[in-house]
Amino acid sequence: MNADDKELAIDILEFLITADIINKNEELTKLDLPKKYWKFFGTGDYNTDIDRPITIGESLISKVSIADNAIEIVKQNPFVKFDEFGKRFGITTLDAAAAWFLRQAGKERIMRNPVLARYYEKAGDAGISYKESLEIVPRFIDSKEYLEAKVNHIIGDDEELKAARGLIIISSPEEIEYSLDDLVCTPKQEEGIKKIEIALKNREFLKERRIFEFGKLLFVGPPGTGKTSLALAMSKALKMPLLEVRLAMVTSQYLGETSKNIDRIFDIARRLSPCILFIDEFDFVAKSRVTEDNGAMKRAVNMLLKNIDTVSFVRNGVVLIGATNHPALLDEAAWRRFDDVIEFPLPDYEMRVEILKKITSTLDCTCDFEELAAETEGFSGADLRIMIKESIISALMRDSFELSEFDVEQGMGSVRERDTIRQSASI
Repeated sequence: MNADDKELAIDILEFLITADIINKNEELTKLDLPKKYWKFFGTGDYNTDIDRPITIGESLISKVSIADNAIEIVKQNPFVKFDEFGKRFGITTLDAAAAWFLRQAGKERIMRNPVLARYYEKAGDAGISYKESLEIVPRFIDSKEYLEAKVNHIIGDDEELKAARGLIIISSPEEIEYSLDDLVCTPKQEEGIKKIEIALKNREFLKERRIFEFGKLLFVGPPGTGKTSLALAMSKALKMPLLEVRLAMVTSQYLGETSKNIDRIFDIARRLSPCILFIDEFDFVAKSRVTEDNGAMKRAVNMLLKNIDTVSFVRNGVVLIGATNHPALLDEAAWRRFDDVIEFPLPDYEMRVEILKKITSTLDCTCDFEELAAETEGFSGADLRIMIKESIISALMRDSFELSEFDVEQGMGSVRERDTIRQSASI
């Protein structure tokens, strides 16, 4: 057997062993499966149960491996049995097959499959941990497939909920690229994240003691300072989907529908919980409240404030984050509905140094970060990212993959030019 055929045999045996263990352990669910097996086991929707018994025929083996000789290879494996009458594959002896698989595949591969990790841990194999395996592999409930199936189930054929769904950007933890490690946070921002983590771990404790007023955050700061990025990173870190809403988009041309859409958005959030509901452009509330001739809009704002009053992380599993670039526009009625206000200032010198280091961590850059940080006073985090992006384009235009001082100057000039245009347009 050549190397390719041996690897193929290992792949298929892992699949068969996984199926055999699942059939013998009713408590295992789709949450225990590695991503590569999600489409083969389970009900095909957001349900995490697994239909048993799992039967494996030639067509399923062909889907697991598209190799032309997959069926032939698997039939040659001494640990695999094949029922000619039923055309089904199985394992001859699980313990013997598992021992061979451990020798051939190694512990690192087993740790990427929680079903196997659980079996080997129970068998007493040192260095294999079921709990650690679960932490390593992506979770089905964090996936785009799970979230889309659950959203579709919630909305169904309800045309009104479909309209509200169109106003929300919904992201699963798996889809989000930002992580907390990618960001440079202030101590206050780190404290806010920690509070939510603690509340998530102790949610039942808080609920039993009726401590419900928790998990409503207001992010305030200039554009480009990381409000949306932190909300996304929190979603990934806390493993909760993010529902992003821009209040200005919710305003319907049919004003009577605006308040209803707000109500529906909160309804979707409650039914998707635990989740993060991120409401951007929150200062739109203030602008609407001072509009004397728009009764429908005022009713919509009152509906928003009412929903904020009734939603609770402890009770409903919804973390509410409001974000605004203009906190001075918010009145007391809006401010008092948030239990924590987190400021997003323009980065100071030390933060700019750290941001530049993170942005360029995968690049070949000869920049003096301290000097560059001193030259970019007043730049937001978004400005620094744009600067480096433009620097990369400048380098590529020179047929180079290395950022030079010239390239960085070009990038800095682009940011300053953008700012000049923006300021002149606002006059």
